[in-house]
Amino acid sequence: MTMPKRIVIVEDEVITQRFLQDIFGQYDTTIAGCFDNAGDVMANIKDMKCDMILMDINIKGPVDGIQLARKILDKYEIPIVFITAHNDDETVEETLELSPYGFICKPFTSKDVIVTIQIAYKRYLAHNKVLEVKDEIATNQDIIVSEKYTYVQDDSQLYEDGKPVDLTKNQHMLVSVLMQNINQTVSYDTLVATIWGDTPIADSALRTLVYSVRKLLPALPIVSHSKIGYALETE
Repeated sequence: MTMPKRIVIVEDEVITQRFLQDIFGQYDTTIAGCFDNAGDVMANIKDMKCDMILMDINIKGPVDGIQLARKILDKYEIPIVFITAHNDDETVEETLELSPYGFICKPFTSKDVIVTIQIAYKRYLAHNKVLEVKDEIATNQDIIVSEKYTYVQDDSQLYEDGKPVDLTKNQHMLVSVLMQNINQTVSYDTLVATIWGDTPIADSALRTLVYSVRKLLPALPIVSHSKIGYALETE
């Protein structure tokens, strides 16, 4: 069972606090802190080690849970799951701006809490894994095409969102040539000679190949320059 090891509860109802503490007490999860207002949270969060925050929207004091979450996320990268008794469109829209990892609606059961926390924490771990892969790729001094695409020159491998892209032999050669000449137009003749050599091909072969790559990778910025060639443009 994938659960955060340490969790902070921000909830102004004592009964609900105790209910949540009882729920997590059945699992290998430590309550790193339990608060009912924004001031206490901000005063203590720097010294607390926590893997997730369970945040009620309506808490004591002038700062509500959404405002508090915004303050936390400005300084710390901690996944937040909101607790709310309100599911109106305005509240939902405001919370979605913070990209929360989940919602728990009152009244809730212990199962509601555990399932939501498990899903949220798995999403958080998966997100961090992708970021780690991207960081590892970037340290190789390779080509960062965009936030979505990176090309590792040592392996001649294109990555999309941190995951290797599976290309056919000809697609791979096309992408490699364009990457090696990034932001420069590569002529039709050069591309044909590099990809097919002396093998006779149809006039439409290059155009069809480019189309197949664009269809597979629609966000890859391959630009056609009429009567000249193609370029991979990042500028």
